Amino acid sequence: MPHIRPTTLSRYLLHGQLISRGCLRSRSSIRAPLATASPLPLIRCLHTDTNEPPSNAPATIHVPLRKQLKDEAKKQKASGKKKKKNVNNQVVEGWELTVGIEIHAQLNTAKKLFSGAATSFNDDPNTHVAYFDLATPGSQPIFQKETLIPAIRAALALNCEVQPVSRFDRKHYFHWDQPSGYQITQYYEPFARDGHIQLHARDSIAAEDGEGVSIGIKQVQMEQDTAKTLAQPGDVHWIDFNRVGMPLIEIITHPVIHHPATAAAFVRKVQTLLNAVDACVSGMEAGGLRADVNVSVRRTDDPNAPLGQRTEIKNLSSFKAVEDAIIAERDRQISVLEAGGTIAGETRGWSIGSIETRRLRGKEGEVDYRYMPDPDVAPLTIGSDLVAQLRNTMGELPDDVVDALSSDFGLSSKDAMSLASLDGGMRVEYFWTVVDLLESRLGPGALGQHKACFQLAANWILHELGRLTGGRSDEPAQDMGFTADGECTRVPAQHLADLTLHLYKREITAKVAKELLWAIFRGRVPGDYRTVSDAIAAEGLWFKELSTEEYAALADTAVSGQEDVVRQFADAKVFPQGKLMFLVGRMIRLGQEERIDPKSAEGVMRERIESVYVPALKAG
Repeated sequence: MPHIRPTTLSRYLLHGQLISRGCLRSRSSIRAPLATASPLPLIRCLHTDTNEPPSNAPATIHVPLRKQLKDEAKKQKASGKKKKKNVNNQVVEGWELTVGIEIHAQLNTAKKLFSGAATSFNDDPNTHVAYFDLATPGSQPIFQKETLIPAIRAALALNCEVQPVSRFDRKHYFHWDQPSGYQITQYYEPFARDGHIQLHARDSIAAEDGEGVSIGIKQVQMEQDTAKTLAQPGDVHWIDFNRVGMPLIEIITHPVIHHPATAAAFVRKVQTLLNAVDACVSGMEAGGLRADVNVSVRRTDDPNAPLGQRTEIKNLSSFKAVEDAIIAERDRQISVLEAGGTIAGETRGWSIGSIETRRLRGKEGEVDYRYMPDPDVAPLTIGSDLVAQLRNTMGELPDDVVDALSSDFGLSSKDAMSLASLDGGMRVEYFWTVVDLLESRLGPGALGQHKACFQLAANWILHELGRLTGGRSDEPAQDMGFTADGECTRVPAQHLADLTLHLYKREITAKVAKELLWAIFRGRVPGDYRTVSDAIAAEGLWFKELSTEEYAALADTAVSGQEDVVRQFADAKVFPQGKLMFLVGRMIRLGQEERIDPKSAEGVMRERIESVYVPALKAG
């Protein structure tokens, strides 16, 4: 006979359309076919009162993260409490902090883990729900094979060993966000084990960790997500079951992290890696990745002492929250121990802008969850050929890209990381397209002979493009139109390559180049012309630089009447660069700015000071 279990939602009322035209309080009104994946009619909400909520119940008000942080900062200022800067708060003398992290990340798939219902972020509540998602009696899980592909990609990016056979278990607990009364996960035999991530100083780890640290990963397991709960006034909770059964991976580290900043850097690096391999495309800011941290402390005077009692902080939703919550919990535990108390094993919570963690409940253990093999889900067998195929087609990881940008093009670590991570990796693809175009124009050996040209392109892609959507533009950055194949709809790669090359060859000035970039962004250039070069020629924008003689005459005019400034060059032991630039600025203002190269003007002024003005001053 089919596996039938009584509904665990019998004490809740449904507001809106009901399943199979009946209420979940009556099991006899539900006749679900076995293992169906058909979507259900719209279910608006669940609530914990015994009365129907009014039809005009207020909608959940979304408060932007920035406003939440500002409000919390005002409260702390009013209370007189101030947080220490995290950069100076990584260690406490006499104590060692130990942190283990569990990251839950939603896989980039079209279907849920055990039903054919579609995954969804922003659709109407309860519009993507199958019978199994609600634990409807008679329904059973059907593993969706396509969810395995991004999971394996994630495991490979984390340097894990993919297991040929893994199994699913039931983790039992009751809550209204988990209709079946248990979660299907991989507790005993996960699909991936024994990974690691290397963190570098450029990843913003704690200074105490030096140039780098390796974080060991115990295992990566697949599991279901729970429903989304929306708290309403009057002890009412609305439940969106779209999220039930979403395919997750849980990444579990070894307890080897000892500094809060390094813990935050680890979570940030994991998000970057998962995004790079297309395993998880929604990060912390969109709710697609959440972190739980296990925190313990022990005194440093006994190196053989066991680790202290750990507490777990649940559902941290930002990198800053990870660091701040660890610091707060570490300090709380130290304070308790120094006062002669003991640390209770418990689950704690954290709110944005808080300075203290708060107790949620006692810590559950393996016995509390009553883990058992799931009898309805067969073992998962993963072929070595599939793993090899995914490994070979995974592409470059972020660290490889950053290393290439730094070594081949001379970018700083900060610029290289920014270029590699902006716009979900699409901006660096745009850079590679521009590089290819520049190489085709500059000829063989271009990178070795013209590295400055590629550095110029990287600088403009990283900084100048960003200015287009700031300051004088009210358009958001996402409107730049970067694409996965390395293009940009607002500033096509061909146009930027042309612009960069003309600027590198000093055929246009930086001022003209910036105005042209703005015109390209607005679609005015090339406009009626075929190329950017044609537009430059038609508008008379080519740079016609002054001759050496013209620069010298302009320098003489700029120095006229500035004997006191020139005298400072004669008396100085170190060449006064500030005074030099003052005179160069006078040259540019007095001359034809569109024909002056500031570097050329600086060189001529320096040469004239040393060979003409100072000798004349001394002779006089």
